[in-house]
Amino acid sequence: MTKDKLNLDGKYCLGIESSADDFGVGIAAFNGDILANTSDSYIPAEGGIHPREAARHHAEVADSVLQEALSKAGLKSSELTCISFSQGPGLGPSLRTGATVARALASYLEIPLVGVNHSIAHIEIGKLQTGANDPVTLYVSGGNTMVTAYESGRYRVFGETLDIALGNCLDVFGREAGLTSKKGLPIGAAIEQLALKGKELIPLPYVVKGMDLSLSGLLTATTGRLRMKLNLEDLCYSLQEHAFSMVTEVTERALAHTEKKQVLLTGGVAANKRLQAMLDVIASEHDAKFNVVPQQYATDNGAMIAWTGTLAYRHGLTTSIDESMVKLRWRVDKVDVPWIQ
Repeated sequence: MTKDKLNLDGKYCLGIESSADDFGVGIAAFNGDILANTSDSYIPAEGGIHPREAARHHAEVADSVLQEALSKAGLKSSELTCISFSQGPGLGPSLRTGATVARALASYLEIPLVGVNHSIAHIEIGKLQTGANDPVTLYVSGGNTMVTAYESGRYRVFGETLDIALGNCLDVFGREAGLTSKKGLPIGAAIEQLALKGKELIPLPYVVKGMDLSLSGLLTATTGRLRMKLNLEDLCYSLQEHAFSMVTEVTERALAHTEKKQVLLTGGVAANKRLQAMLDVIASEHDAKFNVVPQQYATDNGAMIAWTGTLAYRHGLTTSIDESMVKLRWRVDKVDVPWIQ
């Protein structure tokens, strides 16, 4: 099928994602087709993300990632309708690098600029790819852990972490255990593989406070037992079971409260099969359909920014250069989403 037949309206949004360690560029047609989704990741020599080093990496690879995306989409920059970018939440230096690139492109091409909430973009790409239209969403990543659902013009937060995010919890433990992130196999995936071999469930802190949860005590206790030379496979298994049970409990409570008939799992940790299985069970018990974002759209990516940019643009939401400063703590429940009926 030709590009002209596939994209009847001939309008395209280029999205730039740079909230943390990935610099991604995606191109979405206004009819929902994802034409390109390219990225380059900053991988530190040791430890976690170094914000300024990540920003330097993003600046160095921006041009090549942009050119690759346009090439894959078969488009010229002059054919773009608008430019969207991850405006927040995220790491300041990384966000500012992406915003600078987006402003430059929009100004040069003389087309509108659209600031996108990173967390909402994770939800919208999940909805687009799975067909879910009104789900209770569990969004779990390195920087975010929350349960949301749409109500009265915005996504409302029904529960969230009170301290560290689930992805961060797994990453920190993995680094303490000597697991390293490699291209194609993040630390979380390495933990998942080890957990499959675990046999003993080690008692660990389980902290759910109302609709919120806390993971820092769980991380401290698990790393402490690691130093006691307990079996690593059992520790990975136990860490997953406790952490995943917590987020699943909060998700089920939100599902029971809202009585929605869809559950969506999105974010980088969404690729974990054990977490998927837990959520599938609670969804079926409430006669709801379980949906999980495809793996290529689970981690931070430009396609989700591009698609959400089309939704905002089509409903008159654009961002002037003067208002395009990044928002490091931009909550989902502070953003109007007029494209949802």
